[in-house]
Amino acid sequence: MNIHTIILAAGKGTRMHSSKPKVLQTLSSHTLLEHVLIQAKAISQKVHIVYGFGGNQVKQAINDNSINWVEQAQQLGTGHAVAQAMPQIEDDSISLILYGDVPLIRSQTLKRLIQVAQDTDIALLSVMLNNPTGYGRIVRQNHIIQAIVEQKDADTTQLAIKEVNTGIMAVNTQLLKKYLAGLTANNAQNELYLTDIVKSAVNDKKTVGSILATDEFEVAGVNDKVQLATLERVFQKNQAIGFMQQGLTLKDPARFDCRGTLRFGQDCDIDINTLIIGEVTLGNNVTIAANCSIKNAKIGDNVTILANCVIEEAVINQGACIGPFARIRPQANIGEDAKIGNFVEIKKSTIGKGSKVSHLSYIGDTTMGDAVNVGAGVITCNYDGVNKYQTIIGNGAFIGSDSQLIAPINIGENATIGAGSTITKASPEGQLTLSRAKQITMKNWQRPTKD
Repeated sequence: MNIHTIILAAGKGTRMHSSKPKVLQTLSSHTLLEHVLIQAKAISQKVHIVYGFGGNQVKQAINDNSINWVEQAQQLGTGHAVAQAMPQIEDDSISLILYGDVPLIRSQTLKRLIQVAQDTDIALLSVMLNNPTGYGRIVRQNHIIQAIVEQKDADTTQLAIKEVNTGIMAVNTQLLKKYLAGLTANNAQNELYLTDIVKSAVNDKKTVGSILATDEFEVAGVNDKVQLATLERVFQKNQAIGFMQQGLTLKDPARFDCRGTLRFGQDCDIDINTLIIGEVTLGNNVTIAANCSIKNAKIGDNVTILANCVIEEAVINQGACIGPFARIRPQANIGEDAKIGNFVEIKKSTIGKGSKVSHLSYIGDTTMGDAVNVGAGVITCNYDGVNKYQTIIGNGAFIGSDSQLIAPINIGENATIGAGSTITKASPEGQLTLSRAKQITMKNWQRPTKD
């Protein structure tokens, strides 16, 4: 039987105090709605998203032509929202109803729910809460579900029930259409409650099944920034546990964030406050010290990244050492056993095998050979205010401290640049090139004194 997933995503989310719709708030590397959509696509033949407030923003952010977008022009309740999608769904199917602000739902749980729905008429996902305030209660008689009663409509006995409705359900579509057509707004909210279909099914002697969520955070919704931050930590903790179970060493999993995809080899070690963004791959025996940010990067075997480094869209080859306090910018390729030291910035450059840029330097738009030594304070002047130009440094060159290489320029193999030089012309291989003003001493000069 086909599975049609309906994701309710029409809410404004006033308590977010944001210009963005609630479902476009970000948890890790995805919006809340994207998290739900990933799980829905894993089990559905078709996904329908019911949108309302900020609909154009939502559609542009998701940008998926396979989705059937359904507008809920008026916010008249969950039953009304689901009804908007019904004309697009064939009777001979199961309708799975999800929520765009419940981001941690798992596809495994949904598969269990669908299995129950295939053997019953309606299948509900419930959860036990020590403090069920605000949730609709699951009312049972002899363990059989009789109704779902919303908080504002519940009596004292019903308010004491700890099993609550998550809102997530799987329903025979033909039956769902019938019961949606019969909903009324005779309740405290004056809305069409989706949950009222359960009472209708019971009255018709239909079978209402259920499964119990084992993790309350899996079915937790997000209504404000506090709840968003809470689920962020749950999400990150779950990722960290998974990584450690696969062999990654995290010094403190509570102080680790992965906002993307992390792949790693054996014996990798990551210290506190490391942020992984996008697609990051670590080889074997990679060590990352505290307070590093790594985005869309490939890190080779036996690489050491010292504290407080920023690496973005770069390749660090095996045996290299980076930092501390280094910034490796996009399109940088750091060669095997190279050393990029403290307060060094590398941009759109290739650094050869065994080369060293150890202190206080900027290297941009450069092709550097093997075994090059770059002294402290060296910069490549690659920009004239309009265009960028290339610097080429041959194998074995030695660039003296505090030198400026004015691109476009070619430094020959085994060339030496004297400290403090401004180099504007090609430097021949194997020779010393320098440019300095004549040193003088002012005999009659005196230091200024305060008045």
